Amino acid sequence: MEKKVAIVTGGATGIGAACVRTLAADGFYVGIHYRSSADKARALLGEISDGFLLQADLAATDEIDRMVGEIKETARTVDVLVNNAGQSVNADIISMKLEQFDAQRALARGAWYLTKRILRQFMMRASRGRIINISSVAGHTGNPGQIAYTMEKAALDAFTKSLAQEMAGRHILVNSVAPGFIETDMTDALPAEVKDRIMANIPLGRIGQPEEIAEVVSFLATKGSYINGTVIHVNGGLYGG
Repeated sequence: MEKKVAIVTGGATGIGAACVRTLAADGFYVGIHYRSSADKARALLGEISDGFLLQADLAATDEIDRMVGEIKETARTVDVLVNNAGQSVNADIISMKLEQFDAQRALARGAWYLTKRILRQFMMRASRGRIINISSVAGHTGNPGQIAYTMEKAALDAFTKSLAQEMAGRHILVNSVAPGFIETDMTDALPAEVKDRIMANIPLGRIGQPEEIAEVVSFLATKGSYINGTVIHVNGGLYGG
């Protein structure tokens, strides 16, 4: 029996890398997407038992097209797509430049286009699949200085709900996982006062770990057959949805 195939965007670091490790342990043949973290991606590939690398800038549709072609050649199918790639362009509304806003918006566009290509090329033909979008608690609560980021993440959850309805009857499940304050390079870069304010509102009293997000992704990728169009919050009680 051939292994099922999972693609994780932004898979070289942080939450993405944790998802790669967990899905590989679940028995998936994992495609590790990265944009610029080549050394970390290669090191991660060396850790897991079976996988392959995919390099692309998801803001560029031609690079997504190339990547989908590489997936077809290397893996022939996609059973699970984890849209995890992200960045946070931090600035208040007055100081943020239009090109900064557009750079953040491009990630939502990239997730939409990659998902469209994966659906058409693989999942709709097979009449099965799981799409898991990694959004953020910030898309629900808001966060000063992160308007562009919170807009993108809120849009990703709306995308999840709408796409789940569009895929009705096709045996393709679409869900979001919305992490809270998780220990990653992105949260490490937040100003100290922002970190302190967030930590003060977490009932569990600690920062989350990437592996705790990956556990939920694993469940949605392998079980959860009656969960669809849902946003699952993983935030230590910071926000309940």
